[in-house]
Amino acid sequence: MAYEVAAPKYVRLAQTIQGRIEDGSYPPGSLVPSENQLVQAFGMSRPTVVRALELLKRDGWLESRQGYGTIVRRRPEVVERKDRRGQEALERDESQVGRLVQVDMVPVPARVASFLGVPGRTKVLMRRLVVEEDGEPIELVSAYFPAGLAEGTELSASEPLSGSSREHLETRKRVRFDHVTERVSARLPAAEESELLGLAVGVPVLSVLVVACDVSGQALQVVDVVMPADGQELEDTYRLH
Repeated sequence: MAYEVAAPKYVRLAQTIQGRIEDGSYPPGSLVPSENQLVQAFGMSRPTVVRALELLKRDGWLESRQGYGTIVRRRPEVVERKDRRGQEALERDESQVGRLVQVDMVPVPARVASFLGVPGRTKVLMRRLVVEEDGEPIELVSAYFPAGLAEGTELSASEPLSGSSREHLETRKRVRFDHVTERVSARLPAAEESELLGLAVGVPVLSVLVVACDVSGQALQVVDVVMPADGQELEDTYRLH
C-alpha cells in the first residue's frame, strides 16, 4: 500500500513564498516580510519560518543584504532542488531551531573515528541538538569535533551557539571548510535516539552522516543527522548531458 506523506511545514511555506515571487506578489528587488510578519501571517513558529527562508536563499530565490534585509531575486534560470542536509547542519544557527541537549567529551563512535582520523575510544567533543518544528522533534543532530580543534572556541559551552558551527570555527580557528561528503543509511535507532525523537518502538530512522573537510581532505567536523525514516523523501533534480 502506498502512503502519501505531507512535506514538512517549512517546505510548504517555502513553496508558498516561491509562488508569490512567481506571480509577482513579491517582485524582484522588493523586501520579503520580516520573520515576525511571516510568523503572524502563516501561524507558524519562528524556526519553521527561518528554515523556509534559508531554503529559498539556498535555491536562489532570496538574498540577504546586511543592514537592508532579505530581498527577492529574479527567478533562477535553473532551480535544482537538492536536499543538502549536510550543508544545512553545518550552517544552522543553534539558537533558532531547537534544544541543545548535550555537550560533552565522549568516546568517538567507530564510524566517526575513521573520518576524523583518530584512534578508536579517543575522546572528542560532541554537541547534540534536537531540531524542532512547532514544538515537535524532527531531527537529532550530533556534531563531533576533534578535541584540539575545539580548544579556544565556544564549542564546549553548554549554551547554544549564536550562529553556525562552521562560521564559529572559521572565525576562531582560521580554518576553511571546502567540501562535504554525505552518507545516507537506514537503521533502527538507539534507545536514547528514540526517546529524544519521541519514536514508537520499531520505527526506523534515516541517518545522514556528514563529513566536512578542508581543501586538503582533512575532516574538520562530522555530523550525524538522524530523523524518522517514515516521513522522509530524498529528491534531486539535475541536467542530463
